[in-house]
Amino acid sequence: MSIAISSSNSYDYNNYNASLRKKVTDDPAGAAIAEKHLSQIKGYDQGSRNGEDGQSLINVADGALSQISDSLQRMRELSLQASNSAIYSDSDRRSMQKEIDQLKQHITDVAKNTQFNTKNLLDGSMADMNLALNPQGGGLSIHTTDATLESLGIADYSVTGKFDISKLDDAIKKVNDARSSLGAQSSALSYSIGVGNLSSENLTSSYSKLEDMDVQQYVSEKKKEQVMQQYNYFALTQQRVQQEDMVTKLLGV
Repeated sequence: MSIAISSSNSYDYNNYNASLRKKVTDDPAGAAIAEKHLSQIKGYDQGSRNGEDGQSLINVADGALSQISDSLQRMRELSLQASNSAIYSDSDRRSMQKEIDQLKQHITDVAKNTQFNTKNLLDGSMADMNLALNPQGGGLSIHTTDATLESLGIADYSVTGKFDISKLDDAIKKVNDARSSLGAQSSALSYSIGVGNLSSENLTSSYSKLEDMDVQQYVSEKKKEQVMQQYNYFALTQQRVQQEDMVTKLLGV
């Protein structure tokens, strides 16, 4: 809102914006409500940031699980190849096993070294992480999975002897289920972040109305104050003139 101020006014309006903020003495009840709003706004804003951190963690975990899934799929492919005993010899299967062992080592490295803010995500050591998503500290818990070879049930998997491909199928399913769970958790966080942002926006609007004085009313009051100052000055001037006239008459000048 723009307000035109006459240059003839003696009151300085150049910096009137600095005085538009309500003081506690102006409206103590309104100020108390405004402070509660501000506390809630900051709580929702921090909750949104917490939710975004949670989504970042989920993205890191999901990216690592994607690599593990790729390794498991390649292990299954090699296992199917090794199952074709009519063509491949024991020596061939030992060569295939070397690649499988490399893939297993890759899974181990990913499971043990995937971290977010120094927290291991996939080695089974991470407990559920609670995220405060609202001003009261409530929110959601997110969890990952144990993606170590032992947990996946393939620590001793080998195609050099008798083997069961269904173990790989179970491992693949476990990883896929974990990724689906992470996706659901990410969606829940997105919803909570959206609600928090909307709540913060609405509270900010309300807070602004509580904190900001009505500009037109403010200027009107200042104009009244200026008129009163001018009137008082005029009254004092008139009084002084009358006193001078009285003195002059008494002296007969």
